[in-house]
Amino acid sequence: MINQILGTLYGMAIGDAMGMPSELWSRQKVKNFFGNIHTFLDGPSENEVAYQYKKGQFTDDTAQALLVLDSLIAKNFHFEPDDFVERLLNWAKEEKAFEKNILGPSSKAALLGIQAGDDVTKITNQAQTNGSAMRIAPIGCLFHPKQKAELIKFVSQISKVTHSSDVTLAGACMIAAAVSGAMAYDTFDQILEFVYSTEAPARELGFETINPSLSTRTRLGIELAKQHAGDDENFLESIYQTIGCGVLMSESVPAALSIAYYAKDVEHCSLLCANLGGDTDTIGAMACAIRGAYEGYSSIRSELIVEINQSNSVNFIRYANHLNEARGTLT
Repeated sequence: MINQILGTLYGMAIGDAMGMPSELWSRQKVKNFFGNIHTFLDGPSENEVAYQYKKGQFTDDTAQALLVLDSLIAKNFHFEPDDFVERLLNWAKEEKAFEKNILGPSSKAALLGIQAGDDVTKITNQAQTNGSAMRIAPIGCLFHPKQKAELIKFVSQISKVTHSSDVTLAGACMIAAAVSGAMAYDTFDQILEFVYSTEAPARELGFETINPSLSTRTRLGIELAKQHAGDDENFLESIYQTIGCGVLMSESVPAALSIAYYAKDVEHCSLLCANLGGDTDTIGAMACAIRGAYEGYSSIRSELIVEINQSNSVNFIRYANHLNEARGTLT
């Protein structure tokens, strides 16, 4: 399982870092500026979010995922919201995340409210963006698919710190379930059926919002993947125009699942996401974590691993060992 857990962690970081330079640019702007992204790049000075990053560096998506793991490791894999919040706020201060505007809108509003000592329930209940899903992929490594109820409960506890609406809990659970399923099942169709089965029970734990079914939108994305098999350009265009790739959970999670299904491997997946346009780093982090869980660390091109290791101060092996030890033990 270490191979698949490391695949999840490195996949997440690779998708995040590859998608960083084009983050939150339209598809046409990405094409006009880059032509085609085919490797790690510095964040361009013209991108008001990505300019601060150098090639191969991951963003707040992977950073927050590691903060979740740091908190769990420190507390013997018992989730303690106060500890996680403290780590988030300390990280935000160190990274000047508020000033640099690198936080998603829901997370930013919730953390500012918490910092001010406010009750942020109204903020977290109305969240509709993807901050809970972008950081959750490694949690899928902790659960076997037979532990669906435990996965949903655990993911929801983590998510509710900043995102407590029905759609944001469902999206996070679906990404974690995709990783869990990818580590256990032989086919992507099996993975997707498990993913779809988590949406309804996860939604029941959150505050009701007006949002479409994530599973229905993902099924549409899978049909587009089949329709455009082998045609990357038209597949991406169809996802961009039909599913959407913005920061809303209802767009980014179905897009990530659809691209993970379509992609040949982690590298291909990362490049698809980077060239898609929209929330490229977050969609890349989610989709490539799933592909990494499915294929394993050993299948990822070594040059990508080296670049991630050189550009970021992180020991993924340590995290993988902790996840492996705790896998299947949480209730």
